[in-house]
Formats: sequence, structure tokens, C-alpha cells
Amino acid sequence: MKINIEIPTSLKDITLRQYKKYLKLQDTVKDPRFLNAKMIEIFCNVSLENVMLLRLSDSAEIVTKLSNLFDEKPALITRFMLNKVDYGFHPELDSLTLGEYIDLDTYVGDWENMEKAMNVLYRPVIVKLKNKYNIEDYRVGTDAVLLDMPMDAVMSSIFFLWNLGLDLSKTMTNSLEGQEAETLTQYLNSLESGVGTNQFMDSLKETLHSLKISLN
Repeated sequence: MKINIEIPTSLKDITLRQYKKYLKLQDTVKDPRFLNAKMIEIFCNVSLENVMLLRLSDSAEIVTKLSNLFDEKPALITRFMLNKVDYGFHPELDSLTLGEYIDLDTYVGDWENMEKAMNVLYRPVIVKLKNKYNIEDYRVGTDAVLLDMPMDAVMSSIFFLWNLGLDLSKTMTNSLEGQEAETLTQYLNSLESGVGTNQFMDSLKETLHSLKISLN
């Protein structure tokens, strides 16, 4: 029986929704052969029944190609189209609001809610002028659509934050005034790890670890 399978050639062809589904299976499925079959099913959008009909050598080759995609360290993806909407990466991270910072800090290390972190970083573009653009104001509860965003954007934004060594706590405290700055300082001091930026970078490190990506 001939089976046609479209194999993703880049992380752009894999969605956050698919990756989260596979990641959840990694925690529960103990048989590596079945996990490989599920990898093909999820990332290639093919039924498990048809996956089981593949020749062993072909299935192994597909798994290798898919696994290699997650070795990529993509440069920051600043724009992507999703459901005919142009999404842009936050153009002014140093001007994050207190709410944006707390949500990014809370969810960037949590794959169960990664779309909430992405909702802080990527939003619909409302004004464009050459290479510059503005994005919509941050709104809680609009993250579900980002489950279908491409994984190259997800990974690139995580790498960008890590490589930048984003010192959000200092930046935010310096840019906010009065009660807002005091509230942020209290929030950072309440974190278990002690210092806000350290907590944030630890979250990023754990996120990259779950992607099986070395920081070296």
C-alpha cells in the first residue's frame, strides 16, 4: 500500500499546538517505538493506522528528519501570518507593562500555557511603516489563537530572550514610576528564586531543556 506523507522541512511547518501534544506524550509514553509513531502522526498529520503501515526503514528516516528540526536555533522571527492576520514581535520590550512582564515571567517556562507567553510577545500588527510597526495593546484571554502559530517563531523568541540576557527587572523598575515600580519590586522579591531576572532566565533554560537543546 502506497502512503503519501508530507514531512515538515522546517519548524515553520510545525505548530505550537502540535508540539504541546507531542510533549505531553513524552511524559506518559514509555515505549520509544510507539512515541516515534506518534511523532510521525502528529507532525505529519497522518493517521496512526497509516503510520503503522510504513516500512521500518522509512519510519526511522522520517523520525530522524523530524528530530533534526528541533536542533535548529532560528534567528528571531519578527513577523508571521496566522489566519490571514499579520503578527509582530513586541517592538519595545523595554516598555513592557507590569501585567505583560508578570505574564511573560509566569508562562515562558510553562509549556502547558506557552501560548500565554507568546501572547505577550506576538500580537496583531495595527500600523506598518517600512520596517517599523506597532502591535495591538495586550489583552488577556486572546492567546488561544496562538496555539496554531509556527514553532520557528516560538523557539526563536525563546532564544532571543535567552541570548539577550533580558534584564527585565532592572529595565522595568527604572521605567515605571511610583506605585507601579514599588509593586514590581515587591513581585520580584516574592519569587522563590529571589531575583526576578534569575527566575526568568531559569524559566527560559528549563524551556530550552524541554526542547532538548543545549545552550552551549
